[in-house]
Amino acid sequence: MKCGAKCFLVEIERQDKVETIPVNARTQAAARKVIRQTFGEHTHILSAKIEKRN
Repeated sequence: MKCGAKCFLVEIERQDKVETIPVNARTQAAARKVIRQTFGEHTHILSAKIEKRN
């Protein structure tokens, strides 16, 4: 984990289901990049939001 990293909740559509996956990254773009590297280049990403902690 890099310095300044935050937890992002990334919603993807996979096999006709919507999944929410937590990803540690510095920016939304970096979180999307991690998802593309993990699940493939053609993964449909719906959103990437910062996880709100209490």
